[in-house]
Amino acid sequence: MKITRLGAAVALAAGIAAPAFAQTEIQDPECVAPAQPGGGFDLTCRVAQAGLESVLGEPMQVTFMPGGIGAVAFNMFNTTRDDDASAIVAFSTGSLLNIITGKYGDYSPEDVRWVATAGADFGAIIVRADSEYETLSQLMDDFAADPSSVVVGAGGSVGSQDWMKGALLLREAGASPMEMRYVAFDGGGDAIASLLGGAIQVYTGDIGEMVPHLESGQMRILGVMAPERLDAPFDEIPTVMEQGYDVEWTILRGFYVGGGVSDAEYQAWVDAFDAAYQTEEWSQIQHERGLLPLDLSGEELEQSIEERVQVLREVATEAGLIQ
Repeated sequence: MKITRLGAAVALAAGIAAPAFAQTEIQDPECVAPAQPGGGFDLTCRVAQAGLESVLGEPMQVTFMPGGIGAVAFNMFNTTRDDDASAIVAFSTGSLLNIITGKYGDYSPEDVRWVATAGADFGAIIVRADSEYETLSQLMDDFAADPSSVVVGAGGSVGSQDWMKGALLLREAGASPMEMRYVAFDGGGDAIASLLGGAIQVYTGDIGEMVPHLESGQMRILGVMAPERLDAPFDEIPTVMEQGYDVEWTILRGFYVGGGVSDAEYQAWVDAFDAAYQTEEWSQIQHERGLLPLDLSGEELEQSIEERVQVLREVATEAGLIQ
């Protein structure tokens, strides 16, 4: 893959003030969202598509590769596309959980190269606008009385991060997570469609993916799983914790490339994100998409991933997901 960099020295030689970053051109840039359109991976790629526009030499294409909540893409970028430097793949904390619990096969977090983050997202408890559940406490009461009476659904199988959100709620209600009546979908978009269609009662999704749906009035957010209230447009939504339930779920959103991508090609992507992080446009896009600033790239992100994986292994072991 051909990758070139346009240095700030060009601008200086022309007598023009150099920008605060060096512009990077990556040939045929692509962001792979490993699910159907409409969910969190789609959101993550849209952040990159819009946020990197000012630093990439050409528009970024977003493509969808559903299958196994990211497993198909992870396997492809460890085999036939492991050295494809033109593409980044969206991931989340849930992806890390799936890797360490074996849902992505025998590959490990060390088999790919972690490039950069799009920001932080948080879990959310979502129902239809006409749901019988007007408050989180009403839902928690039913979880405590009869967990199987509530149909919960999300984009991920048992043991996924969306399942973990529901499991933590049931545990807080005094019930066993294994009693949860859970329906797995291949992505957030499918789960939202099923919620609106009445196939499930509760969607344990992410707050960021709710941005396009807030004005429609079709759904109600019972609580956000953040440490404290978020800024507008979510400032009127109470946290789960302030409603008396000790449950929090922070989601890291970001991108990786295949393990066969060279150091120079990998660094080109890191440079592009570092440049974008310095722009007002990036902050605005994060805000509009419901993400909180969390700008990590390169070695700093690699270190963060290593630490997060260690914590997730401990949680997954406690939940009986891994031995």
